[in-house]
Amino acid sequence: MNVLILSAGLGTRLRPLTQDMPKPLVPVVDKNILEIQVERARSLGAVYLHANAHYLAEQVVAEGKHLGFEKVWEEPEILGTAGPLKRIFNAGYRDGLLVMNGDAYCRFDLSEFIYNAKTSGCGVALLAVEFPQVNTFRVDAQSHLAGVAGRFGSEEGRHATFSGVSWYSDEALSRIKDGEFDIREFWKQELVAGRPIYVDCHQMDATWIDMGSPAGLKAACDARLEELGVESWRGDKADGMNVSAGSAIVTGHSVIQKGVEIPPDVRIDNSILFAGAELAPGETVKDEIRGRGFAWKV
Repeated sequence: MNVLILSAGLGTRLRPLTQDMPKPLVPVVDKNILEIQVERARSLGAVYLHANAHYLAEQVVAEGKHLGFEKVWEEPEILGTAGPLKRIFNAGYRDGLLVMNGDAYCRFDLSEFIYNAKTSGCGVALLAVEFPQVNTFRVDAQSHLAGVAGRFGSEEGRHATFSGVSWYSDEALSRIKDGEFDIREFWKQELVAGRPIYVDCHQMDATWIDMGSPAGLKAACDARLEELGVESWRGDKADGMNVSAGSAIVTGHSVIQKGVEIPPDVRIDNSILFAGAELAPGETVKDEIRGRGFAWKV
């Protein structure tokens, strides 16, 4: 099976952190989100990994090579979601396509999702989560997509949020029009043609975090620390778990990335520090994300 990790976003909500680093390569404690998604995908067994890249594409290409990707598809212009799917199909890749986001920290049982998708009888399957702030999906009693609020279809049905994880059969991929960018338009065309789209609501309460904002990045790091079973993390230590830093005191869910210079008597509490963060001797850094040229309260 092929897996596409969407990695072409501009990362504007995380500027200036993403000024020189694409969002999928932002470290979430010990690994960047692209690497974490690769680990999730490889839990399925033998897969062919793909990514699309636009902003700072050369960095995504290099990381893809390091991680053993089949191909990183560079996009001189952003092609939405439908565009990369069609490119992969047109290049001759077959055996279905799992799509994942390069800016979401999540813990889904992908094997369960793929099984449900393939046994649903539908050519397209979408994995849903409970996120009341969005919840634009409308899902009918047969677990089929009834509509997307404000876009098309019915306003009736169970409310849910699209997780960004989806599966497409080869037959469904063949129906995406060349030059089509917006995947929601393709979903609409499928429904109009009488082809149901399965919405998997079995993992509504699973961990799913949009890490594209400062608050989301902090939540993703907290979730990663929990997954690793540690309170805090320091990137320049061999095991990452020895967070002592001279006379500094590190408490809470704190992450100190490589290259952070820590002056004497600093207290770091529930914060993330990236290389270039400026700290004064004796300062207390609490509930912050700090790096070169920025300090965000979270």
